[in-house]
Amino acid sequence: MKLPAFFIAHGSPLLALEDNEYTRFLERLGQDLGVPRGIVVFSAHWDCPEQLLTVDAKHETLHDFYGFPEEMYTLTYPAPGDPALSRKISELFKSNNLFSQPVLGRGLDHGVWVILQKMFPQADIPVVSLSVDSLRSPEEQYNIGRMLAPLRDEGILFIGSGGLVHNLRLLSDKDQPEVWAQDFDAWIAERLQAWDLPTLFAYEAKAPHARNAVPSYGREHFVPLFYAMGTADEGKRAQLMIQAYQYGTLSLNCWMLD
Repeated sequence: MKLPAFFIAHGSPLLALEDNEYTRFLERLGQDLGVPRGIVVFSAHWDCPEQLLTVDAKHETLHDFYGFPEEMYTLTYPAPGDPALSRKISELFKSNNLFSQPVLGRGLDHGVWVILQKMFPQADIPVVSLSVDSLRSPEEQYNIGRMLAPLRDEGILFIGSGGLVHNLRLLSDKDQPEVWAQDFDAWIAERLQAWDLPTLFAYEAKAPHARNAVPSYGREHFVPLFYAMGTADEGKRAQLMIQAYQYGTLSLNCWMLD
């Protein structure tokens, strides 16, 4: 069973406790996808110059945030890992001349488990987490994802977890999203649907409000998009599944890539 890949915004960690249009969408999405053989997540919250990947047989839950309600720190997502899948990923990286480093005992950060506990609440599907490198070029990030595309034919679900508009310094208490955030999302949407890689790779220079949407200190939330797109290079199709916002500017969207 070949599954599509996804870019999924994980928003605020509070999504784990919330019941709203976006969380209900994630629940339905998980039900519609059935049971993948394994899930591989490129997480914005694991940004490293080296390509790292988890190799655990079972994961701990990282509460890598502070200042949230106490209930947040009691939530767990004890998903199993898949050391055999981790080895396959390492072998694909090696065959494409990309050095990768296995990591044992890291746990799943909230960029991984917040969305998965909505999509697959039983926590019974094996998960492998992969780091991203926000300092690589978009083309390099895309090509790393493309290295792993063969695993989609084996029932592996790939997710890039981050946020297309993610600037914590520009959050607001407005009920309606800021126009500049909507403009940036719309620009990305148009180029994504056309699979216009040259323009997307140059988003920093060409996209409206790029500095606000993807600040220099927050690129790690945008780049999982390119890793996820790379896994869908064969079909080059993108479909926007939902678009919402938190705090005026924090973009909540899901793109299906196939």
